[in-house]
Amino acid sequence: MGFCDIVGISSDYAQEAFGWSNTMTGFVPSMVFVWFLFLGIPVGIQMNKWGRKNTVLLSMVITVLGMAIPLISYSSITCMIAYALLGIGNAILQVSLNPLLANVITDKKLLTSSLTGGQVVKALSSLAGPYIVLFSVKFFGNGDTGYWYYCFPVLGAITLLSALWLMATPIPREENEGEVSAASFGETFSLLKDKTILLLFLGIFFVVGVDVATNFISSKLMAVRFNWSKEEVAMAPQVYFLSRTVGALLGTFLMTKIAGIKYFHYNILLCIAVLLVLAFVEIDSVDMFCIGAVGFLCSCIFPIIYSMAVQARPEKANQISGLMITAVAGGGAVTPAIGAATDAVGTIGGVFVILACVAYLTYCAFGVKTTN
Repeated sequence: MGFCDIVGISSDYAQEAFGWSNTMTGFVPSMVFVWFLFLGIPVGIQMNKWGRKNTVLLSMVITVLGMAIPLISYSSITCMIAYALLGIGNAILQVSLNPLLANVITDKKLLTSSLTGGQVVKALSSLAGPYIVLFSVKFFGNGDTGYWYYCFPVLGAITLLSALWLMATPIPREENEGEVSAASFGETFSLLKDKTILLLFLGIFFVVGVDVATNFISSKLMAVRFNWSKEEVAMAPQVYFLSRTVGALLGTFLMTKIAGIKYFHYNILLCIAVLLVLAFVEIDSVDMFCIGAVGFLCSCIFPIIYSMAVQARPEKANQISGLMITAVAGGGAVTPAIGAATDAVGTIGGVFVILACVAYLTYCAFGVKTTN
């Protein structure tokens, strides 16, 4: 699941290789994350027919095929197709993988801890992304950045091994939960007629946008402001993902002591302050700290907003879950705006796009009430 986060560092190499503008480069994450909007609910419906294990395997097959395409024909178009298939595979994977885990671990307490452990592994995967790109350049290209796209087959090989391992692992198929009518799709989206659910849906949309956008802009900001090399700028997304991992682990503990909504209040206000510093202070150590701080402060906002939505309509918890997965498409909607703003006024424009997303999240924190 963490392979999607390679879009941040790899888009730098793609931009250099194909001479893309910042606006064009901003569409790279869009090719990856837009599929959550179209596939989240339909895959959830079809998974009842296909089975959870088969659905996970399908996601891996699509990813492996996509990762092989740039080796067969290398161009800007085939690389975009590879990004798209990576996103399609990842969207299917994120819908089906957590339910599959429930087939293996039936104890609810162990399931919760296992899901948390999975998020840590996902974060480690995100941390490994820049290393995979740098490894591909050094190993296959002997330092020639033109060989950056070999990161795709490396990701494909890892996915293939995972698929073979899963195929060889006996997992009992879940009992058929019954045919889900086509109306389920419309019924799920009809929840957006509820103003509270709509506002929280947009909250998920923008918090994922902040996540992907900060990863996307971090290396570019350090390169433009401080003329850092490719190897040096790879540190920026790594600091971001490491801080996000620490924030998630610490938040899991702190929210047993502090109400989630209060934790949301504190973190989002601090995040605004941090982004203002990032926008106007051009000191490399300070900017790197701010990039990490955004990851740390926003790491727990997704589950808080998700829980707010479930509290608002607890009788629709399953449909709300599918709806919120589609909102992950926000990761692909914000980055084109960042690219256009960067082309127009420089990196400060990109930071202000992220700040606008955080401003909306501030409204969610203080303006949306889901419980008495």
